Amino acid sequence: MGELAAHVCCGCPVAGVRGRATVPSRYPGDGDGMAQVMAGILDLFRLDGRVALVTGASSGLGVVFAQALAEAGADVVLAARRADRLAETAALVEKTGRRQVSVVTDVAEPGDCQRAAESALAAFGRIDLLVNNAGIGTAVPASRETPEEFRRVIDINLNGCYWMAQACGKVMRPGSSIINITSVLGITTAGLPQAAYSASKAALIGLTRDLAQQWTGRKGIRVNAIAPGFFKSEMSAQYAPGYLDSMRPRIVAGGPGDPRQLAATLVWLASDAAGYVTGQTIVVDGGFTIT
Repeated sequence: MGELAAHVCCGCPVAGVRGRATVPSRYPGDGDGMAQVMAGILDLFRLDGRVALVTGASSGLGVVFAQALAEAGADVVLAARRADRLAETAALVEKTGRRQVSVVTDVAEPGDCQRAAESALAAFGRIDLLVNNAGIGTAVPASRETPEEFRRVIDINLNGCYWMAQACGKVMRPGSSIINITSVLGITTAGLPQAAYSASKAALIGLTRDLAQQWTGRKGIRVNAIAPGFFKSEMSAQYAPGYLDSMRPRIVAGGPGDPRQLAATLVWLASDAAGYVTGQTIVVDGGFTIT
């Protein structure tokens, strides 16, 4: 079995095994078989016919994520606290030709999360993808951070992801996917006093692993996380002047990333192309965490 597996996977002669491994064409007799196979590979990245629920969809990366998912073929449920800002995201989704439903949602409230899931079912009859993107950032010295400040960050960044995953996980079908947006600050530090934020994001990585081991085998729901580095967003706009420049030496790629690059990672992770990926945290940071 080991010899056969190695022979088939590598596609080249293996000592002790006769013949040469070949990858059979999906289109026997087709003179342009390779092009057809590649077209099939690219089809795996499509999200046609699927329904995605995106939290924090009123600003920053949430807007980029919602638009990218719609461009990949998904209908999108937009959840956020600010109704006026949701209208702008809704217009971007509809411009792609996909449908959308907007739901005013505070993820720190379990009842709101349940209502968002119910709205998705009422509008589209299913939820195939949850993107837990809602979050807030703070930078308060640990000796001065109040219990209320700390709890607020945990309630939104961690608890909110759990309540939303619970609400959606109860109705998701096999083949569905949950993607939690964590941060490189759940893995390393970046020179700011961000105990609450870092703790919430590190805990979200642990939550991702545990939900994956509970739900992937039993329910057929993949659960993964993306840990972004520095990207242009509403949160990063709050940094003090000069802070991002001070971080550049740690970014191997030379500077902040393009949000569309992050959205492309999200689409891959949501699609069948990542169908064998679960319980993982995908770091997209230009090399920040390796320095």
